[in-house]
Amino acid sequence: MDRYDVVVVGARAAGASTALRLARAGLSVLVVDHGRYGSDTLSTHALMRGGVRQLDRLCVLDAVKAAGTPPIEQVRFAYADGNVGLPVRPTPGVDALYAPRRTVLDRLLVDAAIAAGVEVRYGVDVVGLEHAPGGRVVGVRARTGRGPAESLRARLVVGADGRRSTVARAAGAALRHSGRFGGSGVYGYWSGIPFDGYEWAYRPGATAGFIPTNDGLLCAFAGSTPERVGRGGWTAFWNLLSAASPSMAERLAAGTLESVVRTFPGSPGHLRQAWGPGWALVGDAGSYKDPISSHGLTDALRDAELLSCAALAALRDGDDERTAFDAYEQARDRNALPLLALSDEIVGYRWSAATIRPLTRAMSDAMNALGPSDCGLVNVKAGRIAGSWRQTPA
Repeated sequence: MDRYDVVVVGARAAGASTALRLARAGLSVLVVDHGRYGSDTLSTHALMRGGVRQLDRLCVLDAVKAAGTPPIEQVRFAYADGNVGLPVRPTPGVDALYAPRRTVLDRLLVDAAIAAGVEVRYGVDVVGLEHAPGGRVVGVRARTGRGPAESLRARLVVGADGRRSTVARAAGAALRHSGRFGGSGVYGYWSGIPFDGYEWAYRPGATAGFIPTNDGLLCAFAGSTPERVGRGGWTAFWNLLSAASPSMAERLAAGTLESVVRTFPGSPGHLRQAWGPGWALVGDAGSYKDPISSHGLTDALRDAELLSCAALAALRDGDDERTAFDAYEQARDRNALPLLALSDEIVGYRWSAATIRPLTRAMSDAMNALGPSDCGLVNVKAGRIAGSWRQTPA
C-alpha cells in the first residue's frame, strides 16, 4: 500500500499543473491517468491572457514557445454586419496569446511535474475511492490493465479527470449549477492557410473559429445546435462554416486537411461542489463550460493554482481545512459563473445578428474582469507556493 500527501487523478493540464505546484512546494504527489503520455484530447487549444500568465508563472511558457507555438497578436470577430479586430496588448508575463496542441502542452506540464518530483503512472484506471470509518476520503482504488485493484492512500485526492469525473461521481459531488444548452461542434486541422491571430465568426444559427497552433496548422471549428450538427462529419462542418463566415470557408478551401474531422456532441456546462473531506475537484471535473467560451483551458490552469494554495494551507501549514477549501470554491465560482452563463446563452443559438455583439462583448468584458489568480483569495500568502519558480507581476 502506497501513501502520498496528494493523489491526482488525471494528467492533463489541470491535474499536471496542480501536481507540479504541490511538488515544488514540498509535498509528495502521485498522478494517475488512464491514457497515454503525450496523447491528444479534444480541445480548442486557445489560451486567454490568464492562461498565458499561468504558464509564465510555472516557467513552462518558454518551452511552449520553443515547441513552435505561434504567438497570437490579434483577435478578429466576424459578424453578419461587419468585422472587429482587436490587438493583444502585451502585459507583464503575457507578450502574446498562444494555443498549443494538447500533445505539446500536457506533455510539457507532465515533464515539469516529473522534474519536480511527481510520480506519474499512465494506463491506470481509478475504480473507486477509499474511505475512513467516518467517511473521509483517504485514497483511491486503482487498477493497471487487467491486474488487481490496489489501494493508493493520500491525505488529499484531487479529481482532475474531466467532465465525466470518476472522482466527482464516487465522492457524491453535488451539482451546484447546470447550463440549459450544449452546443455541438465539428473541427479539424489544416495546413497552408495564412493566419495572423484568433478568428471567431457568428451568424444566426452558426459559429466558427480559426485557431493557429503548432506545426503551422490551423485548428478550424464550426458549431451549432446538436439538432443542426447531427452526426457531424465533413458535410456538417462545411455547411456550418459557410453559414457562419463565407470568407473563412473560401480561405479554408485553399488549404489542405491534415486530420480527420472530429465531432463534439455537446454537453451543458456545470459547476459541481468543489471539495469535501479528503477530496477536491479541479478543471472540467468541477467547472465546465462550453468550448465556445475558449476559456476552459485558462480556467483550469487558474483553478489549479487556487486549489494548490488551499491544499498547501491545509496539508502543510496547518490552516483550517474548511476555511481554505471553502475560499477556493468561492473564488472558483466567482470567476466561473459569469462566463458559464454567457457561453450558455451563445450555445443556445437563440440570438440574432443584432444581439450577438452585446453577448460577445459581455464575454470579453467578463474575461478582462478576471484578475490574476492570487493565493490571497484563499487566505494564503503567494510566497507559500513560490517554491523554485518565479512569480511574475500581475
